[in-house]
Amino acid sequence: MTLINGNEEWWKQAVVYQVYPRSFYDANGDGLGDIKGITAHMDYLRALGINAIWLSPFYPSPLADGGYDVADYRNVDPRLGTLEDFDEMAAAAHAAGIKVIVDIVPNHTSTEHEWFKAALAAGPGSPERDRYIFRRGRGENGELPPNGWKSTFGGPGWEPVGDGEWYLHLFAVEQADLNWKNPEVREDFKRTLRFWSDRGADGFRIDVAHALAKDLDSRPLDEWPDNLDEGEPGDENPLWDRPEVHEIYREWRQVFNEYEPARFAVAEAWVIPEHQWMYASTDELGQVFNFELSKAGWFADELHLAIEEGLAAAERSGSTTTWVLSNHDMPRHPTRYGLPQVRSAVHHQLVNDWLLRDGTTYYEDRDLGTRRARAALLMELGLPGSVYLYQGEELGLFEVADIPWGALEDPEASMTSHGDAIKGRDGCRVPLPWKAVDETGDFGFSAPAEHKPAHLPQPEWFAQHAVDIEETEKDSMLKFYRRALAARAELLTATGDTSLTWVDGYDDQVIAYRRPTADGRTLTSVTNFGAAAAELPAGEVFLASAALVDGKLPTDATAWVIA
Repeated sequence: MTLINGNEEWWKQAVVYQVYPRSFYDANGDGLGDIKGITAHMDYLRALGINAIWLSPFYPSPLADGGYDVADYRNVDPRLGTLEDFDEMAAAAHAAGIKVIVDIVPNHTSTEHEWFKAALAAGPGSPERDRYIFRRGRGENGELPPNGWKSTFGGPGWEPVGDGEWYLHLFAVEQADLNWKNPEVREDFKRTLRFWSDRGADGFRIDVAHALAKDLDSRPLDEWPDNLDEGEPGDENPLWDRPEVHEIYREWRQVFNEYEPARFAVAEAWVIPEHQWMYASTDELGQVFNFELSKAGWFADELHLAIEEGLAAAERSGSTTTWVLSNHDMPRHPTRYGLPQVRSAVHHQLVNDWLLRDGTTYYEDRDLGTRRARAALLMELGLPGSVYLYQGEELGLFEVADIPWGALEDPEASMTSHGDAIKGRDGCRVPLPWKAVDETGDFGFSAPAEHKPAHLPQPEWFAQHAVDIEETEKDSMLKFYRRALAARAELLTATGDTSLTWVDGYDDQVIAYRRPTADGRTLTSVTNFGAAAAELPAGEVFLASAALVDGKLPTDATAWVIA
């Protein structure tokens, strides 16, 4: 722990806990989690053993996309608190030895942002419109969109404004894409980075980091294909992962280096592994999310490859990689592991199909999903680099697939076409259960006795995963997370050594690797995906995700052996 808190590059080996503020804890009873709610449970976060919290957007927002439609980048949503509340929360976190990472959303603003309102009022050709991506529509009076590009949430990617021009929105219609060729846009975001750094932010998570630079001028818009693969890089893709985006982040690095210690950022960039390292280089952001682990099914070869690619990208960048099993944008991994396992090329569609039908299309084996989730956590925590946890995974929460359609908040549910609509990401954003039995009726999510209902409905089975229940159960998921995080801090974090050696002698149904420990010994992590129990190397079994069987590691389990 000393190295994490005292090292200028603490983030390279940190365990970061993602807080989705609106669903963490509601301190004022309005049905939305808030900043004071985070402060109120700082002891819980400290006891978990994390090194940092990452806060999803808490800015003023119409909430068309869970706060990722920002109306003011340098303020707090009044429903979530005040700037003073943020200051108190940051101070409480730092007092607990916890760093603070805030979410920056630079690809687009809310259409309620003062800039966008000014752009509509100013009209075509104005400096105000040049902050965004406006283009003249096709047809005699601009009545047709500039081309057939689609929003990632479904439906068209262009929206008319009534004067023959259309604005680009790669996401919800309420999220207008910014023009990053405009110097004013660049300078304003540098101001935002300094604003939050000055208020105690130790780092930043960059939303849709690979989309800022766009090419809409090299050829007529209607000559581009309608469907552009987000993961396809290069000069031939006008929207995603363009080389010019790195100029922006090299400028941001100069801002980060104004501070002592220097700030860092982690990029959300859904790019091919060969391009990840550029975002994470020491000249740019510092880290990039490695989503390969979360994209893989419960297959040894897929997960082994994901680890190899993450380590290779980290070595090339001169930084460390990140390991992610769940976040606010994907179904929770105990559910993913409890569904029928198919190869990753079609697994995403299977999960969406399951969500579409309220979790009734396929059988979700929760015992199996939980077992695999415990094994995955221990395998993940032994790896060199940073680990990003998502709130509620320490409670073993599953995806809530049966939220009524009328209660959904995610724009995916409304923007995708009828018949192909998906329920979206709300199932992993349901407010946390703090108490199994509570007079409020929302599992202790809200503090006051009289309060509004939680913004998303909680299922009855949440009671089994409430914090107060898991605090009393010897082998609960919460207790397992605490033990595993403490073991990582004791054995691995303090070394500063990021080396890893693969262990030979196992078949292709086992992932095994070695790491040097802080006291000069060796930790061997073994994860068994096969049907037969696996032999463990000689040494002390320091921690295991499941009970051994005659000294061997059963299927869907991980053990750490010290020698």
